[in-house]
This record gives sequence, C-alpha cells and structure tokens, in this order.
Amino acid sequence: MRVTAGADRGRKLYAPRGAITRPTSAKVREAIFNILGPPPPYPVLDLFAGTGSLGIEALSRGAVGADFVERDARALAALHRNLR
Repeated sequence: MRVTAGADRGRKLYAPRGAITRPTSAKVREAIFNILGPPPPYPVLDLFAGTGSLGIEALSRGAVGADFVERDARALAALHRNLR
C-alpha cells in the first residue's frame, strides 16, 4: 500500500497482518480525492483511522493538518509507524 499523490507520492504505508484493519485501497482513495478536489484550508479528520492511509494521503496532497482517531492498539502502532 502506497500514497498515491502529493509530496509523499509512492511512500510505502505499513499495515499490520490479520483482519484488524482493512485499509482503503489506492483506487478508492484516488476516487475520493478526485471528487473532493483540492485539500481544504483546515485539518481533516480520519475516524477509525486504522493505518491512517486517508489522513496521510490528505497531508501528502497539502491538507494543513490531520486528526486521527483509532482505538485498536495494533492499528495505532501501525498508524504511528506510518506517520514517522
């Protein structure tokens, strides 16, 4: 799984093994951001973030910030790893 566009395009994202997360596919992320257009002038909110792929994609595309919400410890560890 990789960031599809922006400053971090091609950056690899870590996802924990198993079914605890179901990361949004690159094709779906691309479609979402094509529909939304340019990033907003305010932070984005990535609820049930899992690996953080949506929020990280938004940051890569120029969002001013992102807030991630995740309660699973393994998913949160993956999210922290992806934000480094």
